[in-house]
Formats: sequence, C-alpha cells, structure tokens
Amino acid sequence: MRRPHLPARLPLDPYILALLATVGLAALLPARGPAATLADIASTGAVALLFFLYGARLSTREALDGLRHWRLHLTVLACTFVLFPLLGLAARGLVPGLLTAPLYAGLLFLCLVPSTVQSSIAFTSIARGNVPAAICAGSFSSLAGIVLTPLLAAGLLGGDAGGFSLDSLLKITLQLLLPFLLGQVLRPWVGGFLVRHKQVLGYVDRGSILLVVYAAFSAGVVAGIWHQVSLPTLAALMAVEAVLLAVMLLATWYGAARLGFGRADRIAIQFAGSKKSLAAGLPMASVLFGAHAALAVLPLMLFHQMQLMVCAVIARRRAQDPTPELADRVADVSPALERPAPRAR
Repeated sequence: MRRPHLPARLPLDPYILALLATVGLAALLPARGPAATLADIASTGAVALLFFLYGARLSTREALDGLRHWRLHLTVLACTFVLFPLLGLAARGLVPGLLTAPLYAGLLFLCLVPSTVQSSIAFTSIARGNVPAAICAGSFSSLAGIVLTPLLAAGLLGGDAGGFSLDSLLKITLQLLLPFLLGQVLRPWVGGFLVRHKQVLGYVDRGSILLVVYAAFSAGVVAGIWHQVSLPTLAALMAVEAVLLAVMLLATWYGAARLGFGRADRIAIQFAGSKKSLAAGLPMASVLFGAHAALAVLPLMLFHQMQLMVCAVIARRRAQDPTPELADRVADVSPALERPAPRAR
C-alpha cells in the first residue's frame, strides 16, 4: 500500500494571521464610545462595499453558461445549504456538554455560509479536476448565499441572529442585496476597471473584512463575552469542526460517485461542496448578529484554516493519482481482476 504523501509545509494562510492580529488589537485596544460608533459606521460601509464588488465581479454571462452542468451545481448547492445545515442542527445535542450556546450559534451559522470560490478553484486545479465547474459552482453558491444564508439564519437561529424582524430585513437589503444588485447593474461600466486593478482591489476586500472583524471583536471585548470561552471549550469546538469537515469531505467524494459523476467532477464537488467562505461569512455575521458577532465568527475562522490545511493535503494526494482516463479504467476492471479465475475442466 502506498503511503499518503504529506506536504513538507502545511499552508498557514497569511490572511488568518492578519485576522488573528486584528482580534489581538481589538482585545488590547477595543473601540469605545465615539470610536466604537465610528467603527460601526465604517464597518457598515465596508460591508456594502464588499457586496458591491462581489456583484460587479460576478459575470452573469459566465454564470448562465455554467448552467449546462446543472446536476453538478445542484449537488454542490445541496451540500452547502442542505447537508451542512442538517449536520449543524444535529450538533445541537452537544450543548451544553461540549459547546456553549453562543459557540453553537456560531457553528450553526458556519454551516449556513456559502462555499468559497478562490480556494475551491485552486485545489481543484491542483488535483486535476474540473476547474470550469468549480468556478461556476463557487459563483452559484456565493450568489445563492446572498439570499439563502440570511433566510436560513433567520429560520434556524431565530433570536440568536437577531430574529427575522423588519429591521433585520431592512439591514440585509441595504447592506447586502442592494449593493450586490447595484454592482451587477454597473458591471458593464466598471468591470474592466476591476479586472485591471484586481490586485489592488483584493487589498480593499481584505482590508474591509479586517475592519469588520475589528468592530465586531471590539464590541465583544467591551461586552465581556470572552469570559464565556475557555481553552477546553475551544479544543472541543475544534474537535467538532474536524469531525464536521471529515464527514463533508467523505460525503461529497463518495456521494458524487454514487450519483454517477466522473473523477474530475467529483474533485470539483468535493472541494466546492465541503468548504465555507470566510470572506462572505464575516460581513454577513456582522449584519445578522450585531454586537454578538465576535463569538459567531470564531467557529468560521477556525474552520477556514482547518479546511485549507486538510484540502491542501487531499489536493496534492489526488494529483499523484493516475490520469483520469487510466483511473477510470482501473476502477472499471479492478472488480473483475479480484474475481478468481475459472477452473479448467
């Protein structure tokens, strides 16, 4: 049996380090008084800017072209917005034995967030999977998450996410949906500019999210919510998330095989259907959870780094497999090879 090859250096996302540094800054120097008000206003503007950029970057034509592979996209959407939430609801039995109620709310919110785009594409490419399908699947998931994540959070989290009141509906519309739709409308005029300045706007994206994190964790520090989290509880949360990730990786890989997908499509489904977007989840949490967003996003931040490390190992392992054609032939003939040869008469 061939031993799995582990990379010499597991990927530690530099952006996670920046997020942790921002959390540390909020713990040492939280925004208070007028500074907190200014941080909230800036955070609100940052969320609107993020979703405007999401809308302006998403090519409607490419998304419509990808509808031809609708079975794959529906499979990814089902994993993201059906199977993940069901597993999150099943974890309710871990409260209060392993998880506190606020951390469980964050874990359940993690299960409602859309899939990633960039890392799904990158890992699918490394593993020699269906990259165009991964691009479309991630885009569809992000687009659906604009509507489905707030609705699922309102229905499943209830009061933990502020409830589905007229005020929360107005916030979702003004901070998420309206900027996104505006970006889609203005895409013909701003799309070229976004492509030419893609790297600079990437810094704008990440800087905006850091601002959202600082405002959320500052409010949490001022409210004293960190007294609710202990090291054993954090360890239990990481163990639960490790099980959650393992279940989704197995379900997407073997479930896609049962549905008749080929190797390249299975790779795209596994990486797009088992991951969650930190970039989309953080600003959504700031809108849905308000002052309680700090603990709500903690499970998502931990899961994000965990999925990067695990999927990097899997992608490199898949890259060492035989070519897709040869792998499919081996899979087809291997049962016949295992059967005993008939005896000569």
